[in-house]
Amino acid sequence: MKIKQWLITTGLVAASILTPPASAAVNLQDVESAVEEAMKRFNIPGLAIGIVEDGKVVMTKGFGVTHLHKPANVNADTLFGIASNTKAFTAAALAMLVDKGKLSWDDKVVQHIPEFKLYDSYVTQEMTIRDLLSHRSGLGLGAGDLMIWPDTDKTMPELLAGISHLKPDSSFRSQYAYNNLMFVVAGEVVSRVSGKNWRDFVEQEMFNKLEMDDSKAGFSRIPSDNTNWATGHIPMSGKLTPFFVNYLEDFRGAGAIASNVDDMTKWLQTQLAGGQLPSGEQLFSAAQQVQMWHPHITRIPAKKAASFYHQQFRGYGLGWAIEDYFGYKKVGHGGGILGMVSQVAMIPEKKLGVVVLSNQQKYAALSAIINEVFEDALGLEDKDWVNLIADDYFKAQQEKYAKAGIVKVTAPQPSLPLQNYTGTLVSSWYGDVIIEQLDNVLRIDFTHTKRLKGKLEHLSGNTFVVRWDEPLLEADAYINFTINKSQRVESAEMEFVNPQITDFSFDFHNLELKAKAAPAAH
Repeated sequence: MKIKQWLITTGLVAASILTPPASAAVNLQDVESAVEEAMKRFNIPGLAIGIVEDGKVVMTKGFGVTHLHKPANVNADTLFGIASNTKAFTAAALAMLVDKGKLSWDDKVVQHIPEFKLYDSYVTQEMTIRDLLSHRSGLGLGAGDLMIWPDTDKTMPELLAGISHLKPDSSFRSQYAYNNLMFVVAGEVVSRVSGKNWRDFVEQEMFNKLEMDDSKAGFSRIPSDNTNWATGHIPMSGKLTPFFVNYLEDFRGAGAIASNVDDMTKWLQTQLAGGQLPSGEQLFSAAQQVQMWHPHITRIPAKKAASFYHQQFRGYGLGWAIEDYFGYKKVGHGGGILGMVSQVAMIPEKKLGVVVLSNQQKYAALSAIINEVFEDALGLEDKDWVNLIADDYFKAQQEKYAKAGIVKVTAPQPSLPLQNYTGTLVSSWYGDVIIEQLDNVLRIDFTHTKRLKGKLEHLSGNTFVVRWDEPLLEADAYINFTINKSQRVESAEMEFVNPQITDFSFDFHNLELKAKAAPAAH
């Protein structure tokens, strides 16, 4: 048992609030009240928060339970999947290698991964490490994520081969489009340059130095005797259901880390100290942090963000989102998997940082809590952020679900005999998708993804609706078959039934499925 845990257990120190610095401006009681209110309004089973102010950890506390149907309470050591907050660790790993002279931010990716290839040969040769980390590759939002989501069996060589078939959505470096696969590649650069795989590098060279003792670069690496980890929960039809996913193991450098608020506050301290560890050693130089915290691509602020936070600009650096927040520079990131979200936010000028981890997928609740943390510290107008954001969120959700559902066809056309649709379809980047008839029902099987199995319900003509066996994925999709002269499937296209609800990582629209030719007879 850790010393801090022992002190808490014996009652010698409070579990929630550590000794704050004399100049502390964060109102910790307000924060706790906001957390409790947010959990109630957003129906969150468990949540943990950590706050750093003036280089000091002023709060680490857990609330609620790790699993809706189990009695274990969340505490400061409860592990959550931090998902895309992993990206900043991958960027920092590369910064460490830059400091050691082993690579440059402007090195071409092919210098370190010769087999790296994109659809456009020019972009292949010009793509730099800096480009990998700033979402400006030209690939579309979430393009290719089905190779790693949810829980696939793809190897790194298979991922690299698949990336070469992904068509760009925009010209190189012209637009921001969030893409996980480029961070998977960035993690592979860490491996090639350091001689250690990404997981070992992060744990041995980063977590050990940061004294992030419980954190692991993948759920499978959590010791079997550590049962203090959270299970995700998904709301559907007014009911909250526990839903286990292995913390995005396949996302590697884009999203695989499991951590807790005790460990993550050490990460915040190091970030707010320009890369200097609490021990005084430099994990990465302040010069490299300037690179990571500099916007490499800009974005137009969302209308609500401009209204709520007086936001004038948004951008993305290297593994970090950068924006203005009531006139202050704010650096942070969000992360999400099915049933679980995380958020990190810092105001560098105030040496103020906060991390919130949750086992429910209501990201808006985390934003409200962080606003409450920042409000007093920045001397902002007093607002009831939880209820302000909750009212806005639930109104938007109501509008989304009101528009959801299968398109209504007034005069549906009959289908061909079901047998005509059976066979193997292939995507050049994903692989095989099998359509088969079982008990007079068409079934679909994404062969690399255990969770993507389902049935096809006829809509009209050659169009069906894919109903996944796991409805909590909220990823129902249309599939439209193109039929050749022999009345067999030639190709198929897929798209979301509910694009406002389904996670963008289910990028069915990018598949371009073609009928797989039967092997030649011998």
